[in-house]
Amino acid sequence: MALLKVRVDSFGYESRNILQNISFNVPRGQHLAIMGESGSGKSTLLKIIYGLLHVEEGDIFWGNQEVLGPNYNLVPGEGYMKYLSQDFDLMPFTTVEENIAQHLSVFERETHQRRITELLDLIEMKSFAKVKVKKLSGGQQQRVALARVLAQEPEVLLLDEPFGHIDNFKRNSLRRNLFHHLKEKGITIITASHDPNDVLPFADRTLILKNGEIVANEQTKDLFANPPNYYTASLFGEVNEVPIGLLKSYAAIEKSVLVYPHELKTSDTSGVKTQVVRSYFNGGHYLNKGEAEGGTMLYFNTPNELKVGDTVFLNVSLETINRRLQIGKKTNT
Repeated sequence: MALLKVRVDSFGYESRNILQNISFNVPRGQHLAIMGESGSGKSTLLKIIYGLLHVEEGDIFWGNQEVLGPNYNLVPGEGYMKYLSQDFDLMPFTTVEENIAQHLSVFERETHQRRITELLDLIEMKSFAKVKVKKLSGGQQQRVALARVLAQEPEVLLLDEPFGHIDNFKRNSLRRNLFHHLKEKGITIITASHDPNDVLPFADRTLILKNGEIVANEQTKDLFANPPNYYTASLFGEVNEVPIGLLKSYAAIEKSVLVYPHELKTSDTSGVKTQVVRSYFNGGHYLNKGEAEGGTMLYFNTPNELKVGDTVFLNVSLETINRRLQIGKKTNT
């Protein structure tokens, strides 16, 4: 089975180091997400994998075939790999279907129209087939760029913030359609994104970058359930770092555990006494900010709106506390 092997011991621009100690594998057909704050090196890593940037200390392999950078290839990139960057690189004065057709094989012209129709259906833009690209919105152009990189069904697909310009009402259905399509085709995917909605429902594994280094690389569900540090957990959304002594007054250890807002349960009588400071409507629930004993600020969810000044008692299951403490031990050893 083909395996994408990535090793970047060090990479930087002039005196500034961007990536270091990067090493991971992606099996054929797996979807790996790369998350990290802005400037963590996500886009640079994708460019290296695709061959847009030359690496002296490291190498990239797809199976037994090495991915060569710009020092070896006049036109960067390999035929089996496609890269969707944040710059769409479309032909503005030609139509949507002409932009897609340009990336189809010249040896399969008899199937071009069928393939174009399939891709237009996938990106939900059939009615725009004859529209010139320059007349499209930024989100529509991003969808056309996506169709272009899918035109020849690459073995490896690199996506850099692939839905960043697309409106929410289109983004959700496009995510579902696209990732289902790619999974069915067995295409290996690496998605760099800051949006957990691009990651949690779709990525098999998630790799976390911080300051150009890998700080986590786990199955996505496991990483969300047991984040090794506050930075990782915060990439998935709001998170609390709660002293054990606040949750369990009898505890002798001076440590904190990471607790998501949905893991804090309210009680009328017992738990961490908390006064509501703010309550934010989040659709199916309210996200509340409260001040606990000792001045610790906690974020927690409730089905109903709470009033500023209300007092509630918050609890976390002992199972969650113990599991997070075990993760903390592993991280520190």
